[in-house]
Amino acid sequence: MESTGSRAQSAQQQRNRLASSPSPPLNVNLGGGPNANSTSTMYIESDALSHHHQQQQQQSHGRNNNNSGHHRSHSITNAAATSFVNLLDGFTSRVSTAVSVAGGTSSMSLMSSQSASSTPGSTHSIASLTSMGSLGTTANALYSSIGSALNSITSPIQAAAAAATATTTEVVVAAASVITNHLSSPTSGTPPHGLGGDDDEDCDDCEEDEDDAVDNDGHIAAPTPSKSWAENKIIVQEMRKKLSPLSSMVPTNVQFRHLSDGRARCYFVGSPPQNWETTLLFADINMQQQEEQQLLIQRQDGDSGVGISTTSTGSPTGGPSQSSFHFGPLHRPKLSWNPLLQQPIPSAHVSSTSTSTSGGSSCPYAREFQLLQERKRLSTWGITCYELHKPSGKLVFPCFNDLYQCLDTGYNSGLLFPTQLRTCPQWTALDPQICPQNSDMIAYISDCDLFVTHTLSGHEKRLTYTSSGRHSYPDDALSAGVPSYVMQEEFSRYQGFWWQPHSDDGIYRIVYEEVDETEVSLYTFPSSTAVQGRVDEYRFPRTGSTNAKSKLKLVQFVLNESLQISEICIKDLPYSLLAVFSWLEYIVRVGWTPDANYVWVQGLDRKQQRLDLFLIPLDNFCESYSSQVSTPTDSIGDHSWRSLYSRTITPLQVIYTEQSESWINVHDMLYILEVSDTSVTYVWASEETGFRHLYLVTSSLVLTNANGQSDAGTPSAPQQQQPSFVEQSALQPRIINKVALTSGEWEVLARNIWVDKPNQLVYFVGLRDTPLEKHLYVVSLQRPEHIRLLTEPGYSYLVEFDDECSLMLLVYCNIQRLPSCKVMRVNQTCQNGGVNGIQISLMGYLHEGGKPEPQYCPQIFRPQLPSGDIVYAMVYKPHNFEMGVKYPTVLNVYGGPEVQTVNNTFKGKHQLRMHMLAAQGYCVICIDSRGSRHRGKRFESHIRGRMGQVELPDQVDALRILADQLGYIDMERVAIHGWSYGGYLSLMGLVQFPQIFKVAIAGAPVTDWKYYDTGYTERYMDLPHQNEAGYAAGSVLNYINSFPEEENRLLLIHGLIDENVHFHHTSRLISALNKANKPYSLHLFPEERHSLRNLESNKNYETKLLSFLQNL
Repeated sequence: MESTGSRAQSAQQQRNRLASSPSPPLNVNLGGGPNANSTSTMYIESDALSHHHQQQQQQSHGRNNNNSGHHRSHSITNAAATSFVNLLDGFTSRVSTAVSVAGGTSSMSLMSSQSASSTPGSTHSIASLTSMGSLGTTANALYSSIGSALNSITSPIQAAAAAATATTTEVVVAAASVITNHLSSPTSGTPPHGLGGDDDEDCDDCEEDEDDAVDNDGHIAAPTPSKSWAENKIIVQEMRKKLSPLSSMVPTNVQFRHLSDGRARCYFVGSPPQNWETTLLFADINMQQQEEQQLLIQRQDGDSGVGISTTSTGSPTGGPSQSSFHFGPLHRPKLSWNPLLQQPIPSAHVSSTSTSTSGGSSCPYAREFQLLQERKRLSTWGITCYELHKPSGKLVFPCFNDLYQCLDTGYNSGLLFPTQLRTCPQWTALDPQICPQNSDMIAYISDCDLFVTHTLSGHEKRLTYTSSGRHSYPDDALSAGVPSYVMQEEFSRYQGFWWQPHSDDGIYRIVYEEVDETEVSLYTFPSSTAVQGRVDEYRFPRTGSTNAKSKLKLVQFVLNESLQISEICIKDLPYSLLAVFSWLEYIVRVGWTPDANYVWVQGLDRKQQRLDLFLIPLDNFCESYSSQVSTPTDSIGDHSWRSLYSRTITPLQVIYTEQSESWINVHDMLYILEVSDTSVTYVWASEETGFRHLYLVTSSLVLTNANGQSDAGTPSAPQQQQPSFVEQSALQPRIINKVALTSGEWEVLARNIWVDKPNQLVYFVGLRDTPLEKHLYVVSLQRPEHIRLLTEPGYSYLVEFDDECSLMLLVYCNIQRLPSCKVMRVNQTCQNGGVNGIQISLMGYLHEGGKPEPQYCPQIFRPQLPSGDIVYAMVYKPHNFEMGVKYPTVLNVYGGPEVQTVNNTFKGKHQLRMHMLAAQGYCVICIDSRGSRHRGKRFESHIRGRMGQVELPDQVDALRILADQLGYIDMERVAIHGWSYGGYLSLMGLVQFPQIFKVAIAGAPVTDWKYYDTGYTERYMDLPHQNEAGYAAGSVLNYINSFPEEENRLLLIHGLIDENVHFHHTSRLISALNKANKPYSLHLFPEERHSLRNLESNKNYETKLLSFLQNL
């Protein structure tokens, strides 16, 4: 029995150990997660102790065959089993005592909880125990004890392995002994009051000092960090230096090109060693070499196509492996990173001192480039994107508001010197695209119009004339080839024009989007970068207001014998798409069919619950005027259409329709396999089953001749001016065949698919094995019943293929290993094709990520909510962690749709602040509550119509479960912190759960959904007039009286030129708080947008964050 005095003494000893800054323990993951098969992490779950012992026993027998200690294995195994049985028997006796004290009702609850939580690998069985009050505390003590014990034996395990003298089972015996001893420790294993015979009067006599507080579990509270601003400033600076190695060299924008001598060249964007600015790099792969290391994926009947191996050869990153993959020799070929371009790249605009009329830029229209990078979430420094014409080796890229080109023959002896393209000198050139037919022809956007230049002759021509020439937002509401703000920000389409892939008549054609923002509201923003009091101006459609209007047009031209661009002609559709589809609001995706005879379009309605995929035949675009003669007019009736009936007309064709009761997630998963006169076959993705899956679809096409008669003999219905262009029977999809290529309660990722047409294979990235890991799979178009996994479990992957699907680049990592990158060769070894004939071999590593220090590896848990749903959580333990101590905690929240924060990927530079907080003694937690992505439509649509009302209860429930399970989260000192949607939920957390969250730090928060844009808000909340109650309940401004009266509980952070979540949101909140006389702190960044781009701004924000958290 522990007296009050000994407990106080124990608390003081704990504080002394904290003050001495002990080295952090090695990582032990106590939650279910994706690395259950990895020996680098220990997962302790319900029913996991015996499994872990058996697994270690099997591995030990394998090693004992090769050492002198094998004769001791049986006796050691028995001793280990006995130790663990004794440990569990001790816990069982405690549970029995607790149940007898709690009574029959509690006993029934325990049985029910155990029955409901009997799934192997589930951690919520312990959470069920915690619901029984004091009994839960006992379970928590065991849980914490196991974690501490395993942490304490990690060093002996490593030492034993290194010395190769101790067997695994010997270590297991040692572990059992340590755990048994730890359970009797006064700080973590002693039963709480009422269960272990503690005298209640001792508690009455105990006077707890605030600094030495001991809670009912015998835990003490770690002190909240207290530093001056100057000290926190130094901490931020030093932590950034210390954490910089966590930023891995990962290539992006990867493209492959095959050279005539058998080499393959891999182009990518990256930062060379000792250089922070990104540039164009390449690596050469010798395709003729005899691979020295191969990865062969074998077939096993009844499995997912992955063979089983019991060998213990190297993993992809050099560590031990228990996977089903066979690795050859440990020789690891390296691929060199080679710079492609000479540096630095000169620019005529760098020294320019002129400014745009809108202000905020030191060179003409540079703001347009900054805004495009902001939409793409890309840096504005260095080279971030490029265009590659693979047959010729022509490269084009934007840099310093200019466009540059170079020609890589593949046999250059030195660096390439890029030359500046001749473009419109007054304005920034954006979005360069090389003509697929002729690499010397490059189209781009300048001053909201479409231009083309011929690089050999230097001849440049303006193709469209939508801009008024006044160069101001109020006067220039029309644009050509530039997607609207909502299309870029909310639908991730940044391209507004598309070259025809090929033609047989010598004519170059570009389909482009003409956008009219005349009725879109114009907003002004004061900016410290504006000259002489000028302001930044933006068009922004708030919820319920008018969106930009779009139409598709076509411009064509020829290149004459003098290499001059001539015979420019703009063609329009003689019907309005809105007249054909009365519900149409957004043109979300556009492209050409492979035969170049159709333009395919994805059209979406305003509520985003209906999407049609339709084809516009090339002959539907009709000449109405020449851009050399006049500028376009808005009315179709003003055009003089030429030769409407001179040929057979093919009507617009709807080939697929999808509808949803919640919303449709727009994707890029369309691959058109074949187009004939009567049908089109394509691979398409749909969420009709509740999860996104791939389908092989064939749709029939309707033919109509010149007199308006359909191929079935049905007269065409009148449509506006030209009835023969629209056939009513063609407006309903006529699906001949539809085959599900994938199925199940998991989803295919929406980014890309790769099709190997000769072998009839489709490669895709999906989440079949776990929602925490992205894996590469392959399925046959001919035999879709079999899906094969091509990547090793325990890691998450990013994938890029070449055009032939013969080479692929894999970027992979997990929470315990930095990203690595390797190039693999893909061969088909079976004559009849199929997924089982695929052989993958290693060509070389572009980069091998190491293993970080253990304190930078968070842990993954899977608490079960009261609703029965499993959510995933990630915990960053304090670097000064000690058992028996409770730490101030920061809930880092996003909580909104389209984002997943918890997954089995390395948390490096993008989670720098999480590591920084953990290093200062905070426990940091991230939770993906219902509404987050990659868990299916039911899980995601939980927030439908009620944003701000349902996210926080999930977050708080999961937080409480974690606190009960882990034992070191101080629920009396919890801060909530987030940015954007996370800033919004931080505010909601403070007003909805003020007893949970002592401090809220809200960055760039939405405060009222009526002030956010149409595309995002209406997707999840419906239109304002159709969901008035939901908008009111989701507005922070309606909770003003619930904000706390205490000072230093609310910090607001915002950039003044934020064109995404306008500062208007924060200003409305501040005004309301002032009227209610509520306290708050405000931190502004006058020259920052929605994301903090400037290094100094980030450092200042982090210093402010550390300082404000001291109020916990």
